[in-house]
Amino acid sequence: MSSTRPRRDAGRRIVVGITGATGAVYGVRLLQRLGALPGVESHLVVSDAAALTLHQEVGMARREVEALAHVVHKHREIGATIASGSFQTDGMVIAPCSMKTLAAVAHGLADNLVARAADVILKERRRLILMVRETPLNLAHLRNMTAVTEMGGIVFPPLPSFYHRPASIDELVDHSIDRVLDLLGFENGEAPRWSGIRGAADSGN
Repeated sequence: MSSTRPRRDAGRRIVVGITGATGAVYGVRLLQRLGALPGVESHLVVSDAAALTLHQEVGMARREVEALAHVVHKHREIGATIASGSFQTDGMVIAPCSMKTLAAVAHGLADNLVARAADVILKERRRLILMVRETPLNLAHLRNMTAVTEMGGIVFPPLPSFYHRPASIDELVDHSIDRVLDLLGFENGEAPRWSGIRGAADSGN
């Protein structure tokens, strides 16, 4: 059964799925950032594999991560609100997105709540962002990414950028989350922005 904590007079609902791929920190940081935004209600689904990865990579128990969200749904709770298109949401991010979950979304399997919620987002023409984590990629992975893209989803591998000269892992993670917030349409004035090549590169060589 879903659990909730008081919402912030929510004007926007964002669904967050955390699956078992490496990169659990992206899901945690996204929840933290959404929790700091006014007028946002976050809905969270954590897979069983993700619970293991969260413990391994960031030292957090499932309940600690779930406490960062406004509404929590169980992974097998197919009757949850977010499993229906009639429940209004403004987008979904799967962070990180395993190749198994990518395949489920690409083929419309909807066999758990993360995959079903993503299927709903696609059919309702809302924004779906998959922070896929795997390397190297085989042909099945690439074809599944193509399929999701053709359906209107956004495949967003959290690849680090270095033009802002990050000094820590936290800065690398935040830069990817800044880009995700941009794609969701949130105002994000603190995000580092590309301002063009300067200095020696201006010589024209």
